[in-house]
Amino acid sequence: MTLIKSISGIRGTIGGKSGDTLSPYDVVKFAAAYGTWLKQQSDNKKVIIGRDARQSGEVISQIVISTLRSLGLNVVNLGLSTTPTVELAVMHEGAAGGIILTASHNPGNWNALKLLNSKGEFVSAEASKEILTLSESNDIEFVASQNIGKLTHMDYIDKHIEMILAMPIVNVEAIRQKNFRVIVDAVNSTGGIAVPRLLKALGVAEVEELYCDPNGAFPHNPEPLPENLTAISSKIESGNYHLGIVVDPDVDRLALICEDGTPFGEEYTLVSVADYVLRKEKGNTVSNLSSTRALRDITEKAGAEYFASAVGEVNVVEVMKAQNAVIGGEGNGGVIYPALHYGRDALIGIALFLSNLAEFEGSTSRLRLTYPNYTISKNKIELTPDIDVDGILAKIQEKYKDQPINTVDGVKIEFEKEWVHLRKSNTEPIIRIYSEADSPATSEYLANKIISDIKEIIAFKAEE
Repeated sequence: MTLIKSISGIRGTIGGKSGDTLSPYDVVKFAAAYGTWLKQQSDNKKVIIGRDARQSGEVISQIVISTLRSLGLNVVNLGLSTTPTVELAVMHEGAAGGIILTASHNPGNWNALKLLNSKGEFVSAEASKEILTLSESNDIEFVASQNIGKLTHMDYIDKHIEMILAMPIVNVEAIRQKNFRVIVDAVNSTGGIAVPRLLKALGVAEVEELYCDPNGAFPHNPEPLPENLTAISSKIESGNYHLGIVVDPDVDRLALICEDGTPFGEEYTLVSVADYVLRKEKGNTVSNLSSTRALRDITEKAGAEYFASAVGEVNVVEVMKAQNAVIGGEGNGGVIYPALHYGRDALIGIALFLSNLAEFEGSTSRLRLTYPNYTISKNKIELTPDIDVDGILAKIQEKYKDQPINTVDGVKIEFEKEWVHLRKSNTEPIIRIYSEADSPATSEYLANKIISDIKEIIAFKAEE
């Protein structure tokens, strides 16, 4: 069983000993620390809470709400909601912060507390460290009974959808005219509430719901990767649909299936949406270092500039703000459209993609063919704890010093339009190796070449 405390929040498996799993005791400690941190930032007592549909969510939500109220904070409970919906609610309701109870793409026996600041964005690494320190301290003070915070309830999903439809860039009329037939796999979480509502509001003619009952019983691995999406792919292949839409449990990642049942490619969700946005708005783009080069290609073709960030939504958002990006995100299907808010949002991603498809004279698969075609290979090499991982990355950097190298997050080496990105794990002695090329064989070759280099470095060190 697992409990992970990090700058991205606290997450873990449900059931087991406190300190080893995400137990009620650990939830209280962390929620109390976050609430105390909020009180240190301002006198604003409003906090937004929302959760995905996983089966432990209701109990954990009750614990979090009671803890925050015991600190004197007023809680607005959105109930079953989505990560981007909670983010928007924090922004528009003038809250001090918010907590999303979701373990994102992790299996159903996991849950987590994701923490937001007053802008509806994930708290910074520095703030996360302060909260973690508070959770282990004795400096948390609860209020007297007469000062316990209030609890109110609100459904914000419809407001989220209204905001999306109000975006001038969303071409509702073109979508209506296409009479799209769409099937949705929401892995029995809150996307089953939000996505069909959005599609109907956009004027999609037919919406078939697959795994859209928000009961938290995930019918397959909830990470929206092709190997987990065989059911929807089979239905599309044997049916008559224009598009398949898949979201993860908290609806911040978007995967698409073409009309023939083939994956559009999670890396290409952002590419297609960015292509559409860049035709309508002038500005730059951002994705993380491990995302496809295709975004850079279409950005430069549009006469704009592409920027890469360290891996992680917080890092992407930071660079987007610095570079005035009009669109950005991550290659895992995470779309960030800052005109709405600075957060990965599958719902605005759906609206923008459908606008693009509606204006395109052809099928989803033909749209995919209009983009540069790259293949990313994902590998890792496991090391013993005594090995100096930073030293290995330094040696690789030295070996390839004649190539363009980015060291913002690990080491990324570029070879014309091909690249290899090496990142060390923060929790175990592993180097993750992502490589991209215009063919699977070349991508694998690049990864294996770097793996071979690493093994040579280790062997040389052992001989010294």
